[in-house]
Amino acid sequence: MSVYALAVCEGRMLLTRLSGASPVFAPGLWHLPGGGVDPGEQPVEALVRELREETGLEAAGAELLDARSYAVTRDGVDWHLTALFYAVDLPAGGAPEVSETGGSTDAVAWVPLPDLPDVPLSPAAQDGVRLLRARTG
Repeated sequence: MSVYALAVCEGRMLLTRLSGASPVFAPGLWHLPGGGVDPGEQPVEALVRELREETGLEAAGAELLDARSYAVTRDGVDWHLTALFYAVDLPAGGAPEVSETGGSTDAVAWVPLPDLPDVPLSPAAQDGVRLLRARTG
């Protein structure tokens, strides 16, 4: 199971770029902050941990929005995962930066919402954008 954060602030969406260490989705795609839930870890705890590792930011609150399933073949491996999507509140201020070294994220940025159609997004990030649009109208 994976968890993903949908964070929007001042007309921008928080995205991470997948590195060559990404096991499921292709490197270079922009993705939602998040990742796998460790054994015995609660989904919201995983969300907070992944957000901190990939962006250096702390979640002030999280609301479960939806769940999606994905089937992806990458490097000859078939991946089947279920992802939980959370709307995340972040405290004002603070520039994001990747704090985890050697992980599946090599960059993080606030991307203006009007620029999203021109950004190469992972399937999960595409679903996140659709969820955001459905939520905000």
